[in-house]
Amino acid sequence: MLAALNEAEYLDPTPIQAGLIPLALEGVDLMGQAQTGTGKTAAFCIPILERLQPRSEALWVQALVLLPTRELAVQVRDECVKLASGRDVRVTAVYGGKPIRKQVEQLRRGTEIVVGTPGRVMDLMNRGSLVLGEVRFVVLDEADRMLDIGFRPDIEKILRRCPQARQTLLLSATIPPPVKRLAERYMREPEMVDFSTKDLAVETIEQWYFTVDAERKFELLVKLLERERPRQAIVFCRTKRGTDKVCRRLGQSFRDVDTIHGDLQQRTRDSVMSRFREGKIKVLVATDVVGRGIDVTRISHIINYDIPQFCDDYVHRVGRTGRMGREGVAFTFVTPEEGNELTRIEMRINRLLKRDEIPGFVALSKPQPTDDFDAEGDEPPEPPAPKTVFGRRTRRIRRAL
Repeated sequence: MLAALNEAEYLDPTPIQAGLIPLALEGVDLMGQAQTGTGKTAAFCIPILERLQPRSEALWVQALVLLPTRELAVQVRDECVKLASGRDVRVTAVYGGKPIRKQVEQLRRGTEIVVGTPGRVMDLMNRGSLVLGEVRFVVLDEADRMLDIGFRPDIEKILRRCPQARQTLLLSATIPPPVKRLAERYMREPEMVDFSTKDLAVETIEQWYFTVDAERKFELLVKLLERERPRQAIVFCRTKRGTDKVCRRLGQSFRDVDTIHGDLQQRTRDSVMSRFREGKIKVLVATDVVGRGIDVTRISHIINYDIPQFCDDYVHRVGRTGRMGREGVAFTFVTPEEGNELTRIEMRINRLLKRDEIPGFVALSKPQPTDDFDAEGDEPPEPPAPKTVFGRRTRRIRRAL
């Protein structure tokens, strides 16, 4: 293991690695909270690799890692393979979008660690190709996201098929009530380890917002990319159709632009991710579902073209940059009708986003009340602001914080 860590250039543990690995080696169930990009994958891979039984003593799968997206499954599989360097350990990724026959054949030949999405794992279990009767370790990674996108029934069925004596590690950026209930039902007196920062939004990430009319967002996006010239950027949209439209229009002005969303064939998604990691794609337009699987250290900018529907999605989007302590910047486009959504995000992360403008660019057809107050806390000028505009929003959020 030391040789593999040295080869991977993992010289000093991150806080979650230093805190979780010793406890996991003791065999206790753990519920860990930490932001993305803090080294969670190595934190659970290392103790599992250290405690695997020799192949001669175990005929079936020993460890199962469940994740919400195909991209994350590939990413975690690759990390496990890297950390297993020099060991006789087989790691298999199983997920939809790829022919199941090849995955069935890999499982038939034998594997120690299976990394997969709940839907494909259930499919393989029902076919009798994946036997979990000897599983000793189960990891639920990005547990909050798996529940968000409706995997709870599959997860519960999978856990019921695993031995009760297993060790379970649940890792999540947030621990909302549904995740707590899942842990209480299927884990044995889990210890809670919290390595999240006091502020949900990482301190190394600058966070700004623009107020802009919906029909002017694309023009603002072009102006912003021209001003910032990001090393690599992800532009988040709410819908698959929206990502396609934004990508197609951006491609008329910029080179090295591509898109990724759930409707693309898996080989296309794999190709896009490979080129993005290699730096051949500078601007990636994505939806939230696949956004969770993007772990690229070169990402310098996150642009929320559409404000996220849920506050936690904002946390995960922004977490795509500023990874492993690196600096990053995030911009969010907010229409005048979305002031309340911005307020909820600021309440969630316990932090005010700073307002940004591009000189000469008219973002709003109608002028909005000022967002600033003087040191004495004077009221904004009359007329009073509608309840969705940003002057009143800022005063309310500052009082709350």
